[in-house]
Amino acid sequence: MITRALIFAAGRGERMRPLTDTTPKPLLCAGGKRLIERHLERLAAAGVREVVINTSHLAEAFPAALGDGARFGLRIRYSYEGPQPLETGGGMRQALPLLGDGPFLAVNGDIFSDFDFSTLPQNPDGLAHLVVVDNPAHHPAGDFVLRDGRLFDEPGPRLTFAGIGVYRPELLADRAPGVFPLAPVLRAAMRAGRVGGSHWRGVWDDVGTPERLAELDRRLGAVQ
Repeated sequence: MITRALIFAAGRGERMRPLTDTTPKPLLCAGGKRLIERHLERLAAAGVREVVINTSHLAEAFPAALGDGARFGLRIRYSYEGPQPLETGGGMRQALPLLGDGPFLAVNGDIFSDFDFSTLPQNPDGLAHLVVVDNPAHHPAGDFVLRDGRLFDEPGPRLTFAGIGVYRPELLADRAPGVFPLAPVLRAAMRAGRVGGSHWRGVWDDVGTPERLAELDRRLGAVQ
C-alpha cells in the first residue's frame, strides 16, 4: 500500500487574485471546508499516513491552518521552496527525500474531486500513472492521448490531466535540483512508453479562478 503523498501547494495563484493575496489557493474554502482539507481526508481514507506539502507563497499559513496532521490521522511535513516556487518538477524533486524510495501519490492542491485515491495502482509498471478527465470548458484541447492504458503526447483525441497521479522517484533520478516544470519530464517518459493512465469520469473541478471557486461553493452548499 502506498502510504506517502505529495500535495502541490507552492504556487502563487495569480488567476485567483485578489483572494490569493492573503490566502494560499489550497487554503481557500468551498462548501465550508478548505480545498486541501478535503484532499487530506481522502488521502487518509485511502491508507496514506505521511503527506508532504510543498510551500512557497504565504508558506507560514499552512502549518498554522493544518498543524502536524494529527487531526486528519496523518503526519504532515512541509517542503519550503523559498520565496519563489520551484515549479512542479523542481518542487517534486526537492520533496523526494521526504517521500521515500517507493511509489508515492501526488495531487494538485487546487482541484476538487471525489476521486478515490485507493483505486490508483500501488505498484505502477512504468515511471508514473496519471489520472485524466474529460476536457473542461476552459481547456477544450486536452493534454494527452490515452490508449490501451498508456498516455501519449501525440495527435488524437486528448483528455485533460487531472492533477492526480502515482510517481516513482526514478522519474526524476537524473534531474538536478532547481526550477523546472514536470510536464516535459512526463512527456519524455511517455515517448518511452513508461506512463500509464486511467480515465476518471466522476466529479472533478479545476478551481482556478474566483468564479469557479464561487460556483463550487454554491454547488457544495446545495447538497449539504
